[in-house]
Amino acid sequence: MSDQTHDPLAWWREARFGLFIHWGIYSVPAGIWKGQPIPSLGEWIMHNGKIPLAEYAPLAQQFNPVKFDAEEWVSLAARAGMKYLVITSKHHDGFAMFHSPSHAYNIVDATPYQHDIMTDLAEACARHGLRMCFYYSQDQDWAEDGASGHWEEVADKGWHGHKPDPEKFAAYLESKVKPQLRELLTQYGPIGLIWFDTPVAISQEQSQMLKDYVHSLQPDCLVSGRVGHDLGDYGSLGDNMIPAGPVKGDWETPATLNDTWGFKSDDHNWKSLKDLLYLLVDLTSKGVNYLLNVGPTSEGLIPQPSIDLLEGMGRWMAVNSEAIYGTQPNPWPVEFEWGRVTVKGRRLYLLCTQWPAEVTLRGLRNRVTGAALLANGVSVPFVQDGESVTLTLPSQAPDPLVSVVALDFEGDLDVDTSLYQQADGKVTLPGYLADVNRGPDSQIALTRNGMLGGWKDTASTLRWQFKLLTPGTFAVKVVLGSPYHRRPPDGGHVLRLTAGEATVAGPVTCDEQVQSPRAQYFPEYAGTLGEISPTAPGTVDVTLQAEEIVGEAGITLAAVQLVPV
Repeated sequence: MSDQTHDPLAWWREARFGLFIHWGIYSVPAGIWKGQPIPSLGEWIMHNGKIPLAEYAPLAQQFNPVKFDAEEWVSLAARAGMKYLVITSKHHDGFAMFHSPSHAYNIVDATPYQHDIMTDLAEACARHGLRMCFYYSQDQDWAEDGASGHWEEVADKGWHGHKPDPEKFAAYLESKVKPQLRELLTQYGPIGLIWFDTPVAISQEQSQMLKDYVHSLQPDCLVSGRVGHDLGDYGSLGDNMIPAGPVKGDWETPATLNDTWGFKSDDHNWKSLKDLLYLLVDLTSKGVNYLLNVGPTSEGLIPQPSIDLLEGMGRWMAVNSEAIYGTQPNPWPVEFEWGRVTVKGRRLYLLCTQWPAEVTLRGLRNRVTGAALLANGVSVPFVQDGESVTLTLPSQAPDPLVSVVALDFEGDLDVDTSLYQQADGKVTLPGYLADVNRGPDSQIALTRNGMLGGWKDTASTLRWQFKLLTPGTFAVKVVLGSPYHRRPPDGGHVLRLTAGEATVAGPVTCDEQVQSPRAQYFPEYAGTLGEISPTAPGTVDVTLQAEEIVGEAGITLAAVQLVPV
């Protein structure tokens, strides 16, 4: 393959689905320290429990994962339909889960286990066709004085967060990070990617240096977006962050099966298989990879609920993976109530998270040549009228959770990306599609999760156009996203919306929490502004203006919805 056609990201785009593994000596306390549960994430117990290194480091002497079986772990990932595996080689606690000749604080030299698990995993990945990848915490290292993040107890000051001296931090990168990266990239064969994390103190020059260093050792090894300063080979969304709409470029969402990453004995808040499949198809329809995490125990066992959920996803993928691997995002500008869309070649995949009697696609200019259930090849009747296609679905869905209809068409895909009133009468005006007329002090910007955030001024206006097919009376719902993790957005903003000749104004309160797996960690709330009644079909101009904004964060707008009354 010539240099002109070689693309190191090609395998990653094809994969769409990967396994994350958070495993370290933090699995020994499993969220409990001196008999007390420590809040938040299992792998952050040293930080959140304010545990001195002198007390934390001896956990290595208790770490003896005699039940670890690389073949079991990797075969589980393969059965789940995952195509790459990312494991924590060193998390923020500074302990290396691989043999690190440069630093004795590692699984071979500091534990009774005395074996390099990464060798076994790399060999198992090669057998099963998965890409072996490493997570490496380049910035936070609570075992190193020169790195970021750990708490220190200082006389007369108590506990405080550690902020590294720039010279010491630069020395830490040279003395620990680069030697360990060299070990990771020379001891285990080809590595798919290095998953860096939490760029706190690192400078842009240092982020670029680490990226270049990885590529100098393995040119095809990808570097994740969390190397810092948007310098990764692909972007990393926030933990469990599900974008509200399509994103530009190559992105990945790391996500959990429960609430923690590293094992916690008291975290039993497992997501349902239905929600996990919803998130997989939702992310895939936006061109975002899904990196789904397990947190093994200190014995080396993946918890049984994690196994059961991954096995369930594998059963679905065995039938429907054609609609996931190597697909392109939804070509329409909006999401559909009934599910999501992906495309590959001359085939559209309708991934139905609901199963209505009919599905209508408007704006498809290609001639449809056939439609069938992906699960069994049974034909699905359809009627095409100009740029509108209506499919009549069988009474029984082939899958109780997500069923896929494959729609074949002629020629290169050609979709009208105008905003249409949908077949159910509803109109959705996503924030990310608004034309922003900015005031002089506007801070409005597209957030990482695809919403319009930072709306703090009353001089700016948002504008959309949509095609109204059936006039009537509509409730105007404003969907607010939250800039806060697990906190509701501020309500009470006073907004004015004009649609054609109709106008409605008033306060928007957070009346209705959006019940969607997407909004579990970054909540969304809908409030009704009032009602409008556009009188004639055709193109409708919509403007939205803020007359009063509440709270320092301003407005984060997910969408405006016009819902038939």
